[in-house]
Amino acid sequence: MQHTELHTKGLEFAPEAPFGEDYGPMLMGPFAPVADESVWDALEVIGEIPADLNGVYLRNGPNPRFAPQGRYHPFDGDGMIHAAHFERGRVVYRNRWVRTDAWLEEDRAGRATFHGIRETLKGRTDKRLKDASNTDVIGHGGVALASWYMSGDIYKIDPVTLETLGKAPYAKRYGGGFSAHPKVDAHTGELMFFDYWNEAPYMSYGVVAADGTVRNHVPIELPGPRLPHDMAITEHYSILHDLPLLHDEAAMALGRHKLNFHPEMATRFGVIPRYGASDSIRWFEFSPCFLYHTINAWEDGDEVVMVGCRYMPDRTTGGAIDAPRTARNIAELKMNARLWRWRMNLRTGEGREEQIDDRYNVEFPSMHAEHTGRKTRWGYLVDHHPEILHWTGIRKFDTDSGECVGAFSDGAEHTWYSEAWFAAADNAKAEDDGYVVVFAWNEASREQQLQVFDARDLSAGPIARVRLPRHVPSGFHACWMPQASITAARQA
Repeated sequence: MQHTELHTKGLEFAPEAPFGEDYGPMLMGPFAPVADESVWDALEVIGEIPADLNGVYLRNGPNPRFAPQGRYHPFDGDGMIHAAHFERGRVVYRNRWVRTDAWLEEDRAGRATFHGIRETLKGRTDKRLKDASNTDVIGHGGVALASWYMSGDIYKIDPVTLETLGKAPYAKRYGGGFSAHPKVDAHTGELMFFDYWNEAPYMSYGVVAADGTVRNHVPIELPGPRLPHDMAITEHYSILHDLPLLHDEAAMALGRHKLNFHPEMATRFGVIPRYGASDSIRWFEFSPCFLYHTINAWEDGDEVVMVGCRYMPDRTTGGAIDAPRTARNIAELKMNARLWRWRMNLRTGEGREEQIDDRYNVEFPSMHAEHTGRKTRWGYLVDHHPEILHWTGIRKFDTDSGECVGAFSDGAEHTWYSEAWFAAADNAKAEDDGYVVVFAWNEASREQQLQVFDARDLSAGPIARVRLPRHVPSGFHACWMPQASITAARQA
């Protein structure tokens, strides 16, 4: 692995189109993959890195190593983790591919041997779909877990060195996969996950202890194959999603991936006790929508409350839901979302929903992850440009009132932010006592920064700008792992 120090002049960033222009814009410019792995430990800082910011910011995303076979979609690219390790006022940057089985096979072949989701469907043997582990990354039991949105293997990653430590066999009983967006209860150390696939019963739900022991894993019966993306947890329950986004049956019969949105179907959220059996789940119906990402959920008396980013269906000129365009935009990651709140009353069986904010198209949320499943107030989200995965600014919301209480952008047209994550200060005294960490690429000046904000005052701008010697391509999800949790796991 290359190890070098930063020189602020004459930096060579990745080419604008390393595989040429024939593969389209998702492998060019801000999406252009990097070709190597690096460690940089002498970084120029404008401002000052807080001494009470200690831990690792990890960002997962697609970074194909070889030119793809056929048409490319971001969900196809090999997973690469970009990390910023903060320790006592210093920071070290690293990047490294997730060594999935598919990555290792293609490494031996010296070329791409899998196809992408525009070309094939999971389960085909003639045109195999790659489990790229490129979507999500979370911390659990002192290690990072990298996962893929279509439910694949879960890969354990050393959060400091980024070495791939092997696969975790959490989901082998049903379906054999593990979707992106599991949730960790910091109070118990447990991880809750779901899996989905295209044969009955179509979904499973599980609970994993901090030591890796599977405490519960049950099948969840759905009416047919679905494409859920996220889940949520509370102190005693988990919330699973049954959304009106389905495979196109004709395309599926041909082994191809195509989506249909069904506005005649309700959105359903299923509330299941953390250790519940299959038949203990209770379903609540809401207006038809898609939901990429939740912010948090908690219990409020008889109600389970969930807040998230509701995808707003496209409309025809007559005001009806435009189902084909909605499905197409979801598939192409063109997001139009608003903050939303759902309430599920476990005593009466009633479900209620309400829009929290109607002004901002915001998504890819984060919050104080150590409060996952308990009542929280603050959420940190990114502004969406109509361009795919172009996040132009960051915002802090009061999810009780819907008020945007702070916002910042270095320039909406030319700045590309990563998913911004809240990092609690050491010995934090309040929910928002800490920092927000984010990668920011300035397309106009071709400068890559790591930016640190005071979470209590985003509008003041970064309190530290770390100049990075390499471009971080636009990608997907991030997380924050406190140094204390990493150290405690290694000492156990």
